[in-house]
Amino acid sequence: MPENAVVDLDVAEIAASSLALPRRAEQMLTVLRRLVPFDGAWLALADPHHPRYATAAAADLADSTLTFFTSPQQARDIEATGTDRARPPLSPSDLPFPVEELPGWAGCLIPAGYREGLAVALFGPGGRHVGFLATLSGDSGTPPPEVRRALARLAPVLARGVDPMRSLATTARLVRNAHAGVVVSADGSAEPLPGMDGHPVLAAGSPALAAACAQLAARPVHRSFLWPVGGRHAPGGHLRITALTPPADLPVHVAGVVLVSPADDLNGLTPRELEVLGLLVDGRSNREIARALVVTQRTVAAHIEHIMVKLVTPTRTLAAVRAERAGLYVPCVSGLARGEAQ
Repeated sequence: MPENAVVDLDVAEIAASSLALPRRAEQMLTVLRRLVPFDGAWLALADPHHPRYATAAAADLADSTLTFFTSPQQARDIEATGTDRARPPLSPSDLPFPVEELPGWAGCLIPAGYREGLAVALFGPGGRHVGFLATLSGDSGTPPPEVRRALARLAPVLARGVDPMRSLATTARLVRNAHAGVVVSADGSAEPLPGMDGHPVLAAGSPALAAACAQLAARPVHRSFLWPVGGRHAPGGHLRITALTPPADLPVHVAGVVLVSPADDLNGLTPRELEVLGLLVDGRSNREIARALVVTQRTVAAHIEHIMVKLVTPTRTLAAVRAERAGLYVPCVSGLARGEAQ
């Protein structure tokens, strides 16, 4: 089998493997070197909400070079040369101006001994800009056509290998029967999780999404709660909202994943009892619960007695603990009070 076919197959196998993302990226660079010679290389993840890239893997680069590559200036240089767009691999010799006019090359790469190279943007399904690859050479010779073709051919495979959505989708599969989901960025914005349907309860500005983002900000590994459909009295029943923090090896600004799944076993609790239970989990007293729900304290006490029976607990404190662990928590947010639950 020709060497290029062997390399193509090896890169594809690594890209499709279950290795952690940094390990996949590192191994793909190692194999890529057999077809695309370089003196240094940088495989990065694009951050759509910040003007910079995050290193997925690097080969033979000094710390100062890596620091530059993850700086906003590198992102500006990439944009200035158009290498953040879907196009064939680009070398400095292809530019319509001397490469010395780029601040990054003039201030970092040329002093580090690099004269040539190839760069290509990496795109995932739907045209998502997922990453960037730069290979660097101390040789001033223009990269030969066969090397360019090899890199162009492997760019989609490299994109699949470093696509952070793969890691997030794997995380999402931990939630049984999840049928809708979004990826939440560090700035609070959300975008659909590939392979998952959308849902109104996760729409931008929804109180349910705000409640999930608050859970992610507290940095639990996993937290789920119930959300009433159709308003605070849940005429449409409940959905389960699950907030998951991203894998630790994901070097991008992602706060986590928020998923929607059916609410299965509610332990026979009524919508009103779940509402009382949510306030109980929040540490509210009977008087505070009565005031929040506009009922008497006697009514609240009766609901709590029923809750303890259904959860088989001798105290309200233990009922709150068990409810939170079992995901029987309905958060008290302003959107619910106004009947805005989806």
